[in-house]
Amino acid sequence: MDTITDLAKFQQLGSAQIHPVILSGGAGTRLWPLSRAAYPKQLLKLVSERSLLQETAARNLADVGFAPPVVVCNEDHRFLVANQLEDVGVRPQTTILEPAARNTGPAIAAAALWLQARDPDALMLVQPSDHVIGTPAEFHRAVMRGLAAAQAGHLVTFGVKPGRPDTGYGYIQASDPLDGIDDGVLGVDRFVEKPDRDTAQRFLDSGAFYWNSGIFLLSARSYLDELAQINTVMLDSCRAAVADGRDEAGCVRLDPRHFGRAPALSIDLAVLEHTERAAVVPVDMAWSDIGSWSALQGIGSADNEGNVIQGDVVHQAVKNCYLRSEGRLVAAIGLENVTVVATDDAVLVAGAGEAGAVSGIVETLRLQNRPEPHQHTTCHRPWGNYRTIDTGERFQVKCITVKPGAKLSLQKHYHRAEHWVVVRGTAVVQCGEEQRLLHENQSIYIPIGTEHRLENPGKLPLQLIEVQSGAYLGEDDIVRISDSYGRT
Repeated sequence: MDTITDLAKFQQLGSAQIHPVILSGGAGTRLWPLSRAAYPKQLLKLVSERSLLQETAARNLADVGFAPPVVVCNEDHRFLVANQLEDVGVRPQTTILEPAARNTGPAIAAAALWLQARDPDALMLVQPSDHVIGTPAEFHRAVMRGLAAAQAGHLVTFGVKPGRPDTGYGYIQASDPLDGIDDGVLGVDRFVEKPDRDTAQRFLDSGAFYWNSGIFLLSARSYLDELAQINTVMLDSCRAAVADGRDEAGCVRLDPRHFGRAPALSIDLAVLEHTERAAVVPVDMAWSDIGSWSALQGIGSADNEGNVIQGDVVHQAVKNCYLRSEGRLVAAIGLENVTVVATDDAVLVAGAGEAGAVSGIVETLRLQNRPEPHQHTTCHRPWGNYRTIDTGERFQVKCITVKPGAKLSLQKHYHRAEHWVVVRGTAVVQCGEEQRLLHENQSIYIPIGTEHRLENPGKLPLQLIEVQSGAYLGEDDIVRISDSYGRT
């Protein structure tokens, strides 16, 4: 079956349009120290030269018969998501900005409300942005098999045949095929949250259970109808959050007061475990949610000793290990069944059986008010990024990179002065009433309290070294006077 051709024919016959809904609100704490709150795992290049978000978007192109996607993300990730999608040529219908994480139930409800106002018959293909699908053609075939059921009002999920008794996944117990629906779409007896190992083994042996992939095909109308019957508080909160939200340059910023009242529940807990309309399409599509370092090791390319190696790593007498460096040299000797992940500000060392407990370490670091759970040393902004090189009492040194044509906000600081030295490219600097053009090896001093702005007028990235000095050097000592990106 030519899936792309069949899906295109399906659209040409006048059937309901399939609207991909990409959920990009997760924090990905189990993949710390690579994944941080400000730059979570869906934005990382973990399995290819594209991020997980970009890979997800690439599976939902127009030539497969899909509409442009609707993206739901945390408002703090707005520009990161937009830049990554632009880099792969994907322009969403809209991006819905969540003021706070409320899980997948409210996120999907907001997308359904927005879509139904524009296409009353819209079908939503809901997908997390941080999963891996090794065989997209099988994914598209499964979507084809589920179309008739979704159009008939069923809430269709996609069940992955389990290959092991995994305790990190939810399970779906399938029942008989749906009446009047072809292509082997099955009913659902029950959903089971992450079981213990013995229970997972029984599920595997029975042959009646599937891993819950977290991917759904359903009409916006059907989902909202079920919410009206099952969880009216969630529906009313999301309806008000969309109605009182603000449209901003291709984005919808949900009203924080109303959205904050929505119960923080997954679609499974909010609807699917209570509805009579759930259905499952079995699919074998080389799927993984990459929920831990061991899961990432499991889909990696191993050497003859069972090791998966990424980055600048040398090793001797090492077996069945996952060793990853994001820059610095990692040397490993005499290890077995160990995970080592090194970034420029943190190193994780865990026994293979403990790699799934990383979230506990992250929570401990949060309670200690440490920066490592939240930020990398490289922090991304709409205009580019900056990397902290060194810091000490009353000083901080950063390397700032500004994209071609981009500019920082017009701003001032009450507690610090800054020295800028251009090391690559050309900069236009506004300092008080003066505007100067700086080339490589030229510098400027920004006194405390002086309004200033940095712009890259060139066609190549601008790079400069910033030396801050003063009594307080926090990022909240920024007073924005004006900003091209609408930030306050």
